[in-house]
Amino acid sequence: MHVALITGGSAGIGAAFARAFAQRGLGLVLVARDRGNLEAYAEQLRADYGVMVETMIADLADRQAQAQVAARIEDPGAAPAIDVVVNNAGFSVRAGLLDKDVSQHDRGFEVMQRAVLVIGGAAAREMMSRGRGHIINVCSVSAGLTQNNYTAIKAWALNYSEALSVQTARSGVSVTALVPGWVRTQFHARAGIAGSSIPNFLWLDPDALVEECLRDVARGKSLSIPQLRWKFVVAVLRTAPRSAIHRLSRVLTVRRNQEA
Repeated sequence: MHVALITGGSAGIGAAFARAFAQRGLGLVLVARDRGNLEAYAEQLRADYGVMVETMIADLADRQAQAQVAARIEDPGAAPAIDVVVNNAGFSVRAGLLDKDVSQHDRGFEVMQRAVLVIGGAAAREMMSRGRGHIINVCSVSAGLTQNNYTAIKAWALNYSEALSVQTARSGVSVTALVPGWVRTQFHARAGIAGSSIPNFLWLDPDALVEECLRDVARGKSLSIPQLRWKFVVAVLRTAPRSAIHRLSRVLTVRRNQEA
């Protein structure tokens, strides 16, 4: 049996990955910190698709929880082994760079950087020992901007994912960075962002996003950027003068603050 482990697997993009894998008959290991939502979603997937769903209650801001997820991936006695790992857990870091209280920044670093590093490393080591496997790191188009610590964290995640793909090259293990724009999930509501100023055509459906990503994974692509509109946006962000990126980031920051 092939099995996929997904962090943040009970909501948003993570839940869409879980549905996509379940539809394909893969077993699942879902990692999330909200026990109620996680167990309810796991039961729904079992009922709808008849697949094995294992759950792990883990707050990835805690280093012991990070180690537990990594240990599950690398445990030689665990059955079944993990064939796909999706590093998806994340949230919007609303704290400002000048805030004296850096607790929210610390949590962002732990969940979206250190946990990704620890879990991605465990997955790569274990998969390379078997000569096969897929790692998907959920990044963001915002990695090309300079708005706040969230964009800085996502820039790290994108660079990390590409670096890991270099280090696993020709090993049978693929590493793909998913680089979405705005996706219709609970993410923005939880962050207090209305998103009312964002044109409808820029929003992505999470299930369609995941299907496109999985096609890119099957092709061995290290980057998965959904739809032509976002491919164009990413290309512009990568080639535009830094002064233009700074101006755009200021405009988007003002709009975001107005919607908060």
